Amino acid sequence: GACTVHLDGQPVRSCSFPVSGVGALEVRTIEALDHPVKTAWIAHQVPQCGYCQPGQLMAAAALLDSTPAPTDDQISAKMTNICRCGTYPRIRAAIHSVAAKGGSGRSPETRPGAPTRVTPKGEGVE
Repeated sequence: GACTVHLDGQPVRSCSFPVSGVGALEVRTIEALDHPVKTAWIAHQVPQCGYCQPGQLMAAAALLDSTPAPTDDQISAKMTNICRCGTYPRIRAAIHSVAAKGGSGRSPETRPGAPTRVTPKGEGVE
């Protein structure tokens, strides 16, 4: 899961998703992730080797955006990325800390179910 990106806000493993399936969908990588989970990751000292962290962060952000206050079972079901360093308790603690502060990194108008506008590459949004 280290290759996890968001396609229209949903986590997708880019290493096994055909580029032809992207079409006009919005692609967001770790470099564009602006989410409180990043701060929580540092506060809870989640990273160890760092290999899986982009994918873990993308998966956690998507989880919190769809489920702002996930239970342990929901976290276990959605956080399927492998961490060889075994920081799962820290990952869970970081997710719960974001949930305790409101959960989502999305503004209300960009949460699931809200209308969105995706523009083809090269077109500006006015």
